[in-house]
Amino acid sequence: MCSHYEPPTPSQLAHSFGVEPYQQGHLDLWPGYVGPFVRRRATTNAEDDASPALEVQTGAFGLIPDWSKEPKKIVRRIYNARSETVAAKPSFRNAWRKAQHCIIPAAAIYEPDYRKCKPFPARIIRADGIPMGIAGLWERWHDPATGQVLHSYTMLTVNADDHAFMRNYHKPGDEKRMVVILPQGLYNDWLDAPAHDSAEFMRQYPADRLAVAQENVND
Repeated sequence: MCSHYEPPTPSQLAHSFGVEPYQQGHLDLWPGYVGPFVRRRATTNAEDDASPALEVQTGAFGLIPDWSKEPKKIVRRIYNARSETVAAKPSFRNAWRKAQHCIIPAAAIYEPDYRKCKPFPARIIRADGIPMGIAGLWERWHDPATGQVLHSYTMLTVNADDHAFMRNYHKPGDEKRMVVILPQGLYNDWLDAPAHDSAEFMRQYPADRLAVAQENVND
């Protein structure tokens, strides 16, 4: 599971995803914070053909389903979606059924490491230094009082009990989970995949392509 991550800089995001730069927000993102996600741009007319195929949208980290009465509370609880149950869970099934796929760019994610005297947040990156592209779902919520539209997103996760790298994180005895990190060659495939093909992308990222960049240990 992932509740804390760093977005890439606007220039890194633009270079990695071929999108227009966005205005930098929080440098560290937690559930409820507003961050960037990448999705397929909706083409409305022929003039849009010259624009990038992908767009950066900003939204709350934590999916807000359209039926939610308390978006500020629910957003802090459903920032990750289990791939095994996402199609059935009320909070996620609408976005999954409609294949509202997105990619959440991350320069690094943080996971708790309990292998030393006390747990500390390990800063995990792609070993090649390229920003991660995490498979996610996006949603829109309409405020009935004001008509305002709020976008939000969640990260998809898979079991990692047998993953050589990610099995080292989280509390001993707990199930190990990891976010679905997409290979760059599958970015467009994920964004275009219909709902009945979405489960095919729910795979572990190779352990040898991940690394710990920094260990935040307080001596």
